[in-house]
Amino acid sequence: MQESLVEYGSRRVIITITAIFCALLEIVDSTIVNVALNDMKGNLGATLNEIGWVITAYAIGNVIIVPMTSWLAAQFGRRNYFAASIVIFTVFSFLCGNAHGIWQLVFFRFVQGLGGGALLVTSQTIITESYPPEKRGMAQAIYGLGVIIGPTLGPPLGGYIVEHFSWPYIFYINIPIGTIATLLTLQFVRSPKYAEKKLASEVDWAGIALLAIAVGSLQYVLERGQEDDWFESKTITTLAITAILGLFFFIWREMTAKNPIVELRVLSNGNLRVGTILSFILGFGLYGSTFIIPLYTQSSLGWTAEQAGALMIPAALTTAFMMPLIGRALQKGAKQQVLVAIGMFIFFIYSFWGYRILTPDTSKDAFFWMLIFRGLGMGLLFIPITTLSLSTLKGQQIGQGASFTGMMRQLGGSFGIALITTFMARQNIVHRNALTSHVMVDDPLVQQRINGIQHNYMAHGMAPDIALKSAYQTLDYMITKQAAVLSYMDVFLYLGLMFLICIPFVLMVKAKKQEQKIDLSEAMH
Repeated sequence: MQESLVEYGSRRVIITITAIFCALLEIVDSTIVNVALNDMKGNLGATLNEIGWVITAYAIGNVIIVPMTSWLAAQFGRRNYFAASIVIFTVFSFLCGNAHGIWQLVFFRFVQGLGGGALLVTSQTIITESYPPEKRGMAQAIYGLGVIIGPTLGPPLGGYIVEHFSWPYIFYINIPIGTIATLLTLQFVRSPKYAEKKLASEVDWAGIALLAIAVGSLQYVLERGQEDDWFESKTITTLAITAILGLFFFIWREMTAKNPIVELRVLSNGNLRVGTILSFILGFGLYGSTFIIPLYTQSSLGWTAEQAGALMIPAALTTAFMMPLIGRALQKGAKQQVLVAIGMFIFFIYSFWGYRILTPDTSKDAFFWMLIFRGLGMGLLFIPITTLSLSTLKGQQIGQGASFTGMMRQLGGSFGIALITTFMARQNIVHRNALTSHVMVDDPLVQQRINGIQHNYMAHGMAPDIALKSAYQTLDYMITKQAAVLSYMDVFLYLGLMFLICIPFVLMVKAKKQEQKIDLSEAMH
């Protein structure tokens, strides 16, 4: 008989807060670095290509460890594994801040990612098991606060630290939180007694190697593909083939191994299968839109990192406000598939709104209500998807299910960012060519515009020939900027349409799964 891990009173509150802080630590750290890359580049004497590895290494470490967390927790005891992960994350945060060279920092970030990957999934499992089944909607709402708000907190916090202190402090802030979280974990978190530990000879070492190769290669391809010109690069082509073959052999190995490192059979659960696909779509939208807005405001509107990050705060607060309401609605019997469909429709409205308001000089106020809608949509998507995924799982399956949904959300984000950057680079060329084809040098209106800009420069003391050259450069810059804005508009439109197209499938598939779940619970009673 599986022992109950449900907690009550102050003990449950402390466990919940500890788990949320750990989830926040991990997620904030994946986005906080973005705004500090420029300072790191100068400080460590790195190239633009090298500094990108600071993000890539963390993501690869993260995505390799996530599917293995359930097995590792069973091997070493969940409390011990969770505490060890926090310690690894905290120690390597300190080492990242003290790195003297770019490749030293990249290695420390990779190990920090290995520690961080466990924090997200294990904290979700701990929260889910600490609440009784009827309150799990509320438990996911509380956990969701960390997951949704984390990516939003990263850029403004990173911007503030870099502006007022220096880049190593974005890593140092993890140290006090990590220390407190470790002590609270050792004191309050309990480990379930699942099964006997495996001897070293029984461990699925081949599965571990294949998983690391497959997922690590895939993550590299997604993170670096656009920069390395995709399949024009031998490295990208080789790693893409490695990822496909690695994945094939990994699945074959896990289905035939006596003690698999990842229990793929848990995907026979219908709710988890649907939830895993929806987690991928959620990651695509969550990380894709978190990536695109700061990029647009900083590159096209010329905002600082702090201003761009601060813009996202009202949306995060809206999500925070929504979480307990949705948790309560689920407790009262609201259908998960209906809430997800509404969330997807609201996300479509947000994306279409973005498509309509983007210009080369959109005002800050124009974003407010649009981002509130994003906050509403994310709240309605996250909790029902997570609750649905884990709703009919028990015991060790909860950890295994959380690993799958966590990995798919992460990969969804990586796919989203990779596709968006590639799509934008291609659309940029298309729009620029289309715009320049309409700008004829002998067109009277174009000449009038160039003369106006030239006279403006001459009025500021420029020589006529230099002023004319500058006028042509200014016109070229305006065309480039307009092409970039049109590319951002396309991203918003297609992201919205993707969510709109998913709605009927969500309503059809989940309704069936939900009925099965109800029948199952009735049969048990």
